[in-house]
Amino acid sequence: MKNTTERENVPVLLMALHELLEAHRSAFRQERCYWRAMMLVMGEIFAFARHTVTQLLLSLGITDADWSAWYRLFSRERYDEEGMSRCVLKASLAHVPEEQVYAIGVDGTQVRRSSQKMPGTGWLKAPRTAAFHAGIHRAQRFVNGSWLTPMQEGFSRAIPLRFVPAFPEKAVAASVTCCKEWEAGLQVIGWVRKELDASGRESQPILCLADGSYDSVEVWNGLPQGVIAVVRTARNRCLRELPAAHAGRGRKRLYGERAPAPQDWLCVSEGWSDAEIVVRGRERHMRYRVEGPYLREKASEVPLFLLVVRGQEWIAGKRKPSRKRRQPAFYLIRAVQEGDTWRLPIPIEEILAWLWQRWELEVAHREMKSGFGLGEKQCWNPRSAVTSVQWSAWLYALLLLAGYRVWGLCGGPAAPARWWTGARRWSLTTLWREYRAELWGSQPFRALFIGTTCNWPKNEDNLRGLWNAVAAAART
Repeated sequence: MKNTTERENVPVLLMALHELLEAHRSAFRQERCYWRAMMLVMGEIFAFARHTVTQLLLSLGITDADWSAWYRLFSRERYDEEGMSRCVLKASLAHVPEEQVYAIGVDGTQVRRSSQKMPGTGWLKAPRTAAFHAGIHRAQRFVNGSWLTPMQEGFSRAIPLRFVPAFPEKAVAASVTCCKEWEAGLQVIGWVRKELDASGRESQPILCLADGSYDSVEVWNGLPQGVIAVVRTARNRCLRELPAAHAGRGRKRLYGERAPAPQDWLCVSEGWSDAEIVVRGRERHMRYRVEGPYLREKASEVPLFLLVVRGQEWIAGKRKPSRKRRQPAFYLIRAVQEGDTWRLPIPIEEILAWLWQRWELEVAHREMKSGFGLGEKQCWNPRSAVTSVQWSAWLYALLLLAGYRVWGLCGGPAAPARWWTGARRWSLTTLWREYRAELWGSQPFRALFIGTTCNWPKNEDNLRGLWNAVAAAART
């Protein structure tokens, strides 16, 4: 039986990552392209500077050879992007039983650029400007379709499945067709539904979470069967009652009377329900009501339930208490017919819990852009300007999925510091540190600094010897 030290040194993360990478061989056209991509994966883990292609090659020690073949991995059809995404989706099915919903989220994100000639770039609304004085900036727009892992203690993670370009019509011409954001979102939802059906999971429902950008009649009319959509809507959205039973001559009515606007229900004091939802390890009190089903104009075949979540006020802080407020929110939920009646597709408590997890897509966008180098590769080809961004999203998903297979959501390694016990859910920084520790073979923490209990001249020989040992190890 192996001792504790040997068990700690087993590279479990690398083994899980290797297993996932082996499943992607079929997505590459040639064996040498596959191995070149695997080397870039190692370069992404070890790159401390910007994640450009040249920095990845420098981190691998490839300084004298020709670099053009590495750039052609993105500018030519060396691999199938959709095939790589299919491998990630199939790997995620092992963690979601068929009797549960397969939760996904779709959201648009922008990759900021400085060039006015780069393919796919256009003038878009800058998210960092004030809402009352919006500005513009140069960027590429993508739609992120992510799988939301099953919740544990109120935690979840967004693991990207597809990163579909949604370039506007006035963008610089690229290798893909321009489309609107909701069109790219529908493409992602339809692709996930098709892949689940191909995997023998026709009966498994898909729970899709989206923000107000996808509350359009085109989205509601274009949703595939077997998709439960929960979309945030406007507070003044025009809704209609279901039409009464048709009797007599004439054309059948498509809509009933106009229903109250979502914000009007906030003035009604009766009919509210309470729920305690566990969110990120804490209980959240939610007061809500469900009304409907209703119809959207020009979407008379899609009955929708209205979910109104009341706002909250509370006092936060001990030393300097301050009043906090959460604004009310309104959502539309696709209804399911059962005989002559309509009902919610899943229990309302489950819907309320999943609504909090849509924020994980924003967390994924921040991690990919701020530390993982999404959009930093200097690829200007009409094809590589798209595939280089999709590559970073795919690799981010692969590293997270390997960590999820090994640790789950809340079973990460302990923090290496006495003054901090670590977060309940492991972060991307923790995952990255463990990958490097396993590759370097230095899993246990070893202190290199010697405390100075006396004056510096007496420790000069010790410090000189420590530095010489470090330099000798580096040369070896």
